[in-house]
Amino acid sequence: MDNLESSLEKSSNFISEFTYHKLIDLGINKEVATYVNVFVLLAILVFLVYAVQHVVRKALKIAFTKIYNSTQLRFFDYLLKNRFPHFLALIAPFSLVKNSIPVVFNDFPHLINPLDIAMEVYMVFMIISIVMAIIRSGADVLREKPEFSAKPMESYLQVIRMVFFLFGAVAIFSSITGQSPTAFFAAMGAASAILLLMFKDTIMGFVASIQVTTNDMVRIGDWITMPKYGADGDVEEINLTTVKVRNFDKTITTIPTYTLISDSFQNWRGMQESGGRRIKRAIIIKQGSIRFVGDEELPRFQKIQGIRDYIDERGEVIKKHNEKIGADRTVALNGRNFTNFGLYRKYIDWYLNNHPGLHKGMTLMVRQLAPTENGLPLELYAFTNTTKWAEYEYIMADIFDHLIAAVPYFGLQIFERTSGNDAFGIKFANGPEVKNEKLGIK
Repeated sequence: MDNLESSLEKSSNFISEFTYHKLIDLGINKEVATYVNVFVLLAILVFLVYAVQHVVRKALKIAFTKIYNSTQLRFFDYLLKNRFPHFLALIAPFSLVKNSIPVVFNDFPHLINPLDIAMEVYMVFMIISIVMAIIRSGADVLREKPEFSAKPMESYLQVIRMVFFLFGAVAIFSSITGQSPTAFFAAMGAASAILLLMFKDTIMGFVASIQVTTNDMVRIGDWITMPKYGADGDVEEINLTTVKVRNFDKTITTIPTYTLISDSFQNWRGMQESGGRRIKRAIIIKQGSIRFVGDEELPRFQKIQGIRDYIDERGEVIKKHNEKIGADRTVALNGRNFTNFGLYRKYIDWYLNNHPGLHKGMTLMVRQLAPTENGLPLELYAFTNTTKWAEYEYIMADIFDHLIAAVPYFGLQIFERTSGNDAFGIKFANGPEVKNEKLGIK
């Protein structure tokens, strides 16, 4: 070993002295020639490094491309995309530079040791880059599998990267200081309070990402809503510090990962997996339009498809009850009676149960809510048989278009706040001319 080091030292001295004397022969001053010699050798080294790295990288890319084309394994394709050949090709120029430092800086021996340490630091980052390219390629392959497609792989990769950089920091510390790794951890312990303050968000995000993943709270592709942060859309990315949400208006909102644990949010995954989306909307009926339905009116209501059988069956029950209690039918209030509002509710119930866009396996009902100063709310509570937004809106609009148009057939009125035209009794005719007999204006 000593003979090898001696021969390397002699060869380095020979190359440096050879170029130095050549510069002297060209008429350059001896003091200047020393510095020019370093720059010349450094330029030659840079050229050789670029050439070697370029050739090795090209060869590796061709080799991996051929392997992928012959095997069709996606792992090799992702190795190319994650620049694995580029990082692997750095090994050759690293070895060249490491062995060339004594040659280039032969006249400046005090720089050789610091440069050797710098190369060791560079080697640590090079190894981390090579390993991370392999791990990232494996993660990309897993993303294509259905069971991993919704997992926050980016969070896992960041955790692995942090672990590698921790070991890299230990190796760099040992190289620079020449001390054992235990000294590094002792120094870290003394500075732990400052480090905790500096990396507070990262640490909280790390803990939150583990809890989110373990409890399956959020997946990639979930629709979440967080009004506090203006987020209402699909989760595109989950990493240690942020969650990226693409809102439905195509804007992007970033949320700190730890807020998924500290704050409340709404995840619509359950609705999407159930196959039905809820409709919960009310029609407000003017209470003054609700009345009893006389026997003479029933034939007209029996013409409405959907409540004919109900009127016949319920009519027999009402008739028997009234005869049993001897109700005086000259007054509509006595005994049991049909109401136009009750018939309308029954018609809505029939209509919803026969609508092709509603999910019959989920809750479906029509109910009255508490009366308000605006009227009596009649709420529809049902679920569509699709969770797609556009289809959901179409089905809901189709249902309410029909039910609102059906209100006058039952002698009911929908409550609306009066506008200026309503207050003055202005009615728009078929033509452009507008008349108001009450006000005497045209």
